[in-house]
Parts: sequence; C-alpha cells; structure tokens
Amino acid sequence: MSDEVEPGHVRVRLDLSYDGTEFSGWAKQAGGRRTVQGEIEDALRTVTRSGSTTYELTVAGRTDAGVHARGQVAHVDLPERVWREHHEKLLKRLAGRLARDVRVWALREAPAGFNARFSAVWRRYAYRVTDNPGGVDPLLRGHVLWHDWPLDVDAMNEAARALLGEHDFAAYCKKREGATTIRTLQELSLVRGDDGIVTATVRADAFCHNMVRSLIGALLFVGDGHRPADWPGKVLAAGVRDSAVHVVRPHGLTLEEVGYPADELLAARNKEARNRRTLPGGFGCC
Repeated sequence: MSDEVEPGHVRVRLDLSYDGTEFSGWAKQAGGRRTVQGEIEDALRTVTRSGSTTYELTVAGRTDAGVHARGQVAHVDLPERVWREHHEKLLKRLAGRLARDVRVWALREAPAGFNARFSAVWRRYAYRVTDNPGGVDPLLRGHVLWHDWPLDVDAMNEAARALLGEHDFAAYCKKREGATTIRTLQELSLVRGDDGIVTATVRADAFCHNMVRSLIGALLFVGDGHRPADWPGKVLAAGVRDSAVHVVRPHGLTLEEVGYPADELLAARNKEARNRRTLPGGFGCC
C-alpha cells in the first residue's frame, strides 16, 4: 500500500495535547458530536482560509471519549502553496482559534516516509488511580480514578509480568471486524507516588480497542485482593473475554508519548506495520 505524498503537497507533522473530558474521542463522528479531529480540522480550514476544503488528519493512536493526550502525534498533507503561505504563523493562529482544551505545540515538515500512524514503533500510556479512602483530590478528579479498596502495588506488578511480550490480546480487547488483536506489550509497570497516586505505565507497539483499560481493570482486581496474581495471565491464555475483566473508566488514561525510529527507517517501519500479523505457529488474524 503506497503512502506517497501527492505531487504539489507537503506532509506536516503535528504534535498536540488535549483534555478528553468534553470530547467524544479523537475520530470524527456523524451527528455533530465534538471530537478532537473535527475540532483541529475545522480550525485548520479556517486559519488557512481554505473555504469548504478539509485537510484530513492521520493520527498515531485514536483515543476514546474521555481519554486525554499529552504527546499525541498526527500528520496532514497540505498543498505546497498553503504551507508556504501560512506555515510561519500557523501555530499562533491555531492557538487563537482552538478551544482551550486542545493545543497544537509544533508544526513541521515531516521527513520522507513519515506516517503518524504506521511509522510509530510504540505508544506509551499512563493510567492513574488512587485508593485514598477520602477519594480523589478535586483538582485531579478529571485525570485520576478513585478505587475504593486498598491496592497492593507489588501484587499488581507481579501479575503484570505475565502479560509482557507478544501475545494475542483478544481477552483484553473489544473485537473489531478484520482487525488483529496480536500486540507486543513492551512495558506494564506500576508505581505509587509520594502523593499516593498509583501510575501504571503501559507501552506497546500498538493497542487494540479497550486494551489498556481492560488490562488495568484486571490488575485492579489483583491489587485489591479479589483475584490472585496469576489470574490476568490465565485470562490472556484463555483468549476470550472474561466478564470479570472490567473496562475501567476513561478519565484516568492519558496518551503520554509516541515513539518513532530514525528518519532513514521511517519508510521501512511504515511498510512493516501494514503487514498481516500472526503469532508463530498460529493463523492469527487479518
């Protein structure tokens, strides 16, 4: 599948962040719902005075309603004349047009072979939860989940280790037609901060729908003593959704960072990421 930029166009990388509280997720939706993609595309069309022309964004990782992002990456292909005319003032103009819960921090011409989605080698999320008996600090209530049982972080880390590596995460994903659930989970670790907030760091080459929030839901059941430390690994091995695995609420989740290879490796990674993926000895999915 070719990803060549059309002649007369420039591929532009955008680095951005947003508070997902008032958004119905990243992707544009019918019915007038407010989305991050829709908001930025509307602002881009306005500040470049492009009339009815919409320049569509491609994003590194689509986020669900209520999920935040600190280090999201997207790209857009703009006509050379539009980029040449507007690029020096585009960042400031977007800042003046966009609502305060979404910011574009950088706009730059992307290197050859760059695709915000397919060139990425990992995405890193953080999920924040507190078991403070008094609840969540009111100033953090939109970004931290309250769990009303004491959590054993050591037990949660023990359970997490069995989930690392390349697996079929069908038991922790909402299945989508034609999409594989094979992923490589590179990091899953939890640390309790001095403020008592437990932060889970979750990094993988990619994530399937609801994967992070399902993994956290399983680990919380271990942390509060409702399940043993080997239970999440057994659920993974079973390969089917377990009704005991709850998808935790979205507001505790933030996309923190997206990783890319060196510029000379971008095109190869772009091509590799589009290939059909299977597990050794298995048939996988399309």
